[in-house]
Amino acid sequence: MNKLSLCVLQLGKTDWRELHNISGTIDYTYMKEIKEPSDKYYDVVFIDKVLSDMEVSILQNCAKAYACFVMDTVEETPAMKRLFMCKRARKITGDELRDFLHHELKNYYGKPYGEKFKPEDLNVSRNFKGTVNWTGNYSVDLDGEFGTEYRQIVFWRNNIPIEKGQALDFWLEYDKDEAVDICLEIIEFAKGSIENVVDDVIYSGEQLKNLMTFDASHDGNLFLSIKACGVGKLSVIALHDRFSRRGNGIFIPGGKRTVTSSGEEIFHYLDPGDMKPPLAVYFSGYKTQEGFEGYNLMKKMGCPFLLLGEPRLEGGAFYLGDKEYEDDMRTIIKDSLDELGFSESDLILSGLSMGTHGAMYYGADFRPHSLILGKPLCSLGTVAYNEKRIRPGGFPTSLDVLMYQAGSCDDKAIGRLDDRFWMKFDGSDWNDTKFAIAYMIEDDYDSKAYQNLLSHLGHTGACIYGKGIHGRHNDNTGAIVTWFTSQFDKILSEDFDRK
Repeated sequence: MNKLSLCVLQLGKTDWRELHNISGTIDYTYMKEIKEPSDKYYDVVFIDKVLSDMEVSILQNCAKAYACFVMDTVEETPAMKRLFMCKRARKITGDELRDFLHHELKNYYGKPYGEKFKPEDLNVSRNFKGTVNWTGNYSVDLDGEFGTEYRQIVFWRNNIPIEKGQALDFWLEYDKDEAVDICLEIIEFAKGSIENVVDDVIYSGEQLKNLMTFDASHDGNLFLSIKACGVGKLSVIALHDRFSRRGNGIFIPGGKRTVTSSGEEIFHYLDPGDMKPPLAVYFSGYKTQEGFEGYNLMKKMGCPFLLLGEPRLEGGAFYLGDKEYEDDMRTIIKDSLDELGFSESDLILSGLSMGTHGAMYYGADFRPHSLILGKPLCSLGTVAYNEKRIRPGGFPTSLDVLMYQAGSCDDKAIGRLDDRFWMKFDGSDWNDTKFAIAYMIEDDYDSKAYQNLLSHLGHTGACIYGKGIHGRHNDNTGAIVTWFTSQFDKILSEDFDRK
């Protein structure tokens, strides 16, 4: 892991580097005033002066939400007050500033990172004599006697490098019988050593129900394992590790996570933009590196936007879940509309590939203004079926999705999963909703998605227009993204008077 970069802008009469001990590794810019627009995004902005209207306009574009800090002595003008609302700025006193610079500033680093350990990286202890089953990329299931005292039952082969002063958040997904107790042990070895232990932390009980933050006091490498005792079943579903902001946001400042009672996560981030309609919702596509997708793309639009993502299976489970999971997803979208004071007609839902399924599935719960889709995937059962028929080895995660969402991989399960989407889609009111769709003509995932959408929307009153691009599903993503972005520009300009 590389050192975490941090880009700071300070506006005011005095350069704080003359008054405070600020790390020389920080990309720190001091200005008395901003005179021209910047293409640079600042991770943190400090404001210690009354801003002109022009400065407010410039900061609207280059400052990030949830990372603006204003000295409490600065007088608020109407323009500044609106900027503070748009950026969700925080007022800070002189005493708080000193503490912030020394302890909190480091948590606003620029580039986030998150990952999930692959199942093949998991080893089961040779001392375990029970049964072991591997369920695709979903879980490792153990059944038997684990002993009367805690002992190592599984461990991950690849250690995690960590730097002094860095913190990592860990999240363990598991399921177990009540008669089985477990704990997660994190051992830090000194850098370059395989025997010099500098820290040893155990998380158990209620701690396992929350993010577990490991703060490093030395450079080193982390070895992780699960210890267990008791008799019964234990399913190790996933272990996630992420750069921590120590409570200042998941992945990015202001990022949030919603967790169901079964431990499934939804990531969501609302940027208020200029607080004028529409609200653009972007569902992340399939991605093995955890985090939000589409931040820079959506920020350039200027309007409020909501990013959604999920880390289940290898790179996502297409936003389907049990009632609690899907209720949470709908609530996140509705609460974002309510926070901005928008109606459903101010809603644009969008996504690429896996994200299109989320956009259409939850679009059926609202009456959105439009859906902007790139490489639509509707019939997930068919996507899995095509793994055997026309795309062997191309997207094996589709089989995990089928098993995970339908409970089997047979023909009936394929039909059930396809029907789950179309029954909900056909039960919605799409009258006056726009569908802008870019699709691959030789798509090897869901080859009839566009034609099926035309058929199902034909008599609903929806407005549909699309563009076909030759190639298989992953052959020309660049062309899809270009058209996807152009449709955002078109709709924002023509329907919301945004130039």
